[in-house]
Amino acid sequence: MPRSPVSQRLAEAATALFDERGYDETTVDDIAARAGVSRSTFFRCYRSKEDVIFPDHDALLDQVRARLAASTADTAIVAVCDAVRIVLTRYVEDAEVSLQRYRLVGKVPALRDREIVSVARYQRLFREFVGDWLGDSPDAALRAELMAASVVAAHNQVLRGWLRDNGRHDPFGPLDHALQYVITTFRHLEKSRDERDHDTGQIVVATFRSSASPDTVMDAIRAQLHAPS
Repeated sequence: MPRSPVSQRLAEAATALFDERGYDETTVDDIAARAGVSRSTFFRCYRSKEDVIFPDHDALLDQVRARLAASTADTAIVAVCDAVRIVLTRYVEDAEVSLQRYRLVGKVPALRDREIVSVARYQRLFREFVGDWLGDSPDAALRAELMAASVVAAHNQVLRGWLRDNGRHDPFGPLDHALQYVITTFRHLEKSRDERDHDTGQIVVATFRSSASPDTVMDAIRAQLHAPS
């Protein structure tokens, strides 16, 4: 969701000051003064000066969680892709701040750490969703971790490309392209848990003398495959 006009003004003031003076040298009072608001107004909008230049991740996570919760077993991968688009849309809607933040993060360790923590929260949400979806199927935890990491990596690769290009291209086509690799890799997981639970095909093991003819072997295998369980 877009920022309020006051929040947006504070964000623009903060990023401009960080660029002019440096992150450590800029205070909350400086930001409030540049935006033309009081210190108390600043803290009604943000908890700290680093919060000014990051999206409202709590609200974003709620949106992502709601989209995932609205899915079914048959639409889980689509829901994950939609959720990723929600996150990217937030960055694109606030393009100027996103671009300034990208330049700052490369210079300020505290902001890099904050970004890493934020990415980890999204990945954990996707991992938990996919883990619940897979239930107690074999290697569910491992597959959930791999899929969540792939989804986040696809988003981050596209976002970084858009930022490096100074926001000049539409990133949603490249995002769909990147997510197609994720879908192709994990499409087989769309098989519902009910289908997996009812997949009780038996393994047939047969032994024959080396002198047995091919026709004898095939006849025996056919008989076993069609025998009642």
